[in-house]
Amino acid sequence: MRVMTSRPLSLSTALKIAPLALVMLAAAPAQAQREDQGLQLGCANDYFRLCAGVDPNSQDADRCMERNRARLSPECKAAIGDYDRRTGGKSQK
Repeated sequence: MRVMTSRPLSLSTALKIAPLALVMLAAAPAQAQREDQGLQLGCANDYFRLCAGVDPNSQDADRCMERNRARLSPECKAAIGDYDRRTGGKSQK
């Protein structure tokens, strides 16, 4: 029997899958968030760390990120703050 162990993603693998992860960040008004490059770059690692088992194109992904908001990295929190400043509102992430 083969035992699978987890290992960190390589940079090249992360860069290949980042666009998919970045599309997952929300729905409706959240669609704009998903398409925002700053949020994509700032929050992709958090999505993989906190919500990896969740379909990135579902509202479950939105709920997962919201539920884990207190555990988001400083980079993701900064990206959310920057998004809010640029769009003039509180993000729904």
